[in-house]
Amino acid sequence: MALSLYNDLTRNKELFVPLADGKVSFYSCGPTVYDYFHIGNARPFIVFDVLRRYLEYKGYQVTFVQNFTDIDDKMIDRANRDGITVAQLAEKTIADYYEDADALGIKRASYNPRATEYMPQIIQLVQKLIDRGHAYAVGGTVYFDVKSFPQYGRLSKQNMDELLAGARIEVDDAKKCPLDFVLWKPQKPGEPAWDSPWGKGRPGWHIECSVMSTALLGDTIDIHSGGVDLTFPHHENEIAQAEAATGKPFVNFWLHNEYILIDKEKMSKSLGNFLTAREARKHYSPLAIRAFMLSAHYRSPVNFSPEGLEQAGAMVERLRNCWSDLQFAKSRRDLSYDDASLSEAVRQGREDFEEAMDDDFNTAGALGAVFEVVKAVNTHLKSSGALSGKGLDDAEKFFRDIEEVMGLLGLSHETDGDAEIDALVEQRNAARKAKNFAESDRLRDELAARGIVLEDTPQGTKWKRKI
Repeated sequence: MALSLYNDLTRNKELFVPLADGKVSFYSCGPTVYDYFHIGNARPFIVFDVLRRYLEYKGYQVTFVQNFTDIDDKMIDRANRDGITVAQLAEKTIADYYEDADALGIKRASYNPRATEYMPQIIQLVQKLIDRGHAYAVGGTVYFDVKSFPQYGRLSKQNMDELLAGARIEVDDAKKCPLDFVLWKPQKPGEPAWDSPWGKGRPGWHIECSVMSTALLGDTIDIHSGGVDLTFPHHENEIAQAEAATGKPFVNFWLHNEYILIDKEKMSKSLGNFLTAREARKHYSPLAIRAFMLSAHYRSPVNFSPEGLEQAGAMVERLRNCWSDLQFAKSRRDLSYDDASLSEAVRQGREDFEEAMDDDFNTAGALGAVFEVVKAVNTHLKSSGALSGKGLDDAEKFFRDIEEVMGLLGLSHETDGDAEIDALVEQRNAARKAKNFAESDRLRDELAARGIVLEDTPQGTKWKRKI
């Protein structure tokens, strides 16, 4: 089955065919770096990380771009409050972003461009829009003329009258139309600014993403993603700017994830009902947070609750226990049994996983397929006799492949130090055999302090890392 994705531009599920054979250009809107990102922000970061990983699983070479907005009113206000420069705030917050994103298993982007690195290109694009009759300057401010772009409203599926009727826009007599938006704004006292043909100033928010996307990925790209709240005006304005400048389609597939809700309201900093990823990691394992995000379809709202996170944590624990038991069985059990049933269960599980993921990136259905394999492996391991070596090999490969997509086993964080842990476990086993229980208990406590959980079985001692 080939991959189909729901395209918000057409409001249809469409077969995904990239512009270039075997390659995918993918832009996903990143954070404005003035504070820790919250759990609502984490949803697009995680779900589109998994889509990027799945495209790679299918053999595509993916160029994945996620920007940092590092000049913005919120950043200026926060920097002034903290008594630092905007650039210093950006450096600190980007470092904080990487710390939290890495902990959540979010793969580093191919490029993380910053808006301030693209000022010459931004100024060039603004001038191009003026030259083409799509923008106009008034007293140091440059506006995009939305009436010059007849397709405006195509993504949000609203015509100009509907947009005007629903607009919540400050009155600005300098605009030709209330929907016209800022491409360049003049410097206010004490603000960072760049020289331009319209005086010292800085870009509007929307122009930044259009410039960074086209600079790194080309005039037309395969996929652009973000939260549903960005559909209008941000993504609508990105389309207008880019297509007015190039005369080419900007994006083939627009993908938007739905909100994280708290008490049926969108989680947001403006409402004050948010939990940062940094704070969430103090209460829940990063793998549980990641599993929570993937347990619902990305286009469905999901209600944030402690119970939901605890259920996700239990799901991860079940998966990790299966992996740990499989590894232990391969090292300690008789694997001479010739039985194709486990291999068949794994084959079916992989087929079902791919079918779910190919159907508009249905991670919830894909997880269901993974746990059917978990069930089959656990059943096989309960046998008191010999096990199927080939079946366990097939299961191990399946779990490793799925880990590259879903990232729920946490294997990338567990390769370092395994030999040392094995050595400590063997020392403890030797102490127990010698009836040196004080030393055995000391070693158990040392391992526990390192987050290692031990289980003594008739076949020997199993260990795993606590999540």
